[in-house]
Formats: sequence, C-alpha cells, structure tokens
Amino acid sequence: MSTLQIAANHPALPGHFPGNPLVPAVVILDRLLCQLAEQQPQLRVGGVRKLKFLRPLRGGETFDVQWSEPRNGGVRFVCRVGDELLAEGHLSLIES
Repeated sequence: MSTLQIAANHPALPGHFPGNPLVPAVVILDRLLCQLAEQQPQLRVGGVRKLKFLRPLRGGETFDVQWSEPRNGGVRFVCRVGDELLAEGHLSLIES
C-alpha cells in the first residue's frame, strides 16, 4: 500500500470548482499512472477497463492506494481516504 497526495496548490484546483476546489479525477488518475510507472517500469497502461470515483478529494488530502498483482493483461487498484472509498478501477496493461 502507498500513500499519495495532490498538493493543495495544484494548478488545476482553482478552476475546479471556484470557491470549493476539488481535485479533478484526471489529476488523480495521472498520479496513479505515474506511481504505477515508478513501481512497475516494465508495464505500460494500454487503457482503462473500469474506473469509478466515489467521493471528492480536496487538495492536500492524503489517500492510500492498494494495487493488485498484474495478471491477465491488467491490474486493479483501490484508493481510500481513511476508511472511505475514493476510487477503484481496472487498467489494461501492455508489457514493454
């Protein structure tokens, strides 16, 4: 399990949504893809099979990520903020 965070001063936050900034889902996904590339450099993401965001994330909040072992051309993940489910998904992989 890893702990990640999107900085409270990330440039995407002020426009999403003014006065009540939330981390855009694409920023969370980008951070997950970067982490996967760091942990598994031999793998590349070929697509998203399933992706569901279940709660908003505020800048500066930390979240935990748990990755499954890659198998059958894919990898699953679950993200939590404390006990709350933030996101879950299944990514298609291409071996390098």
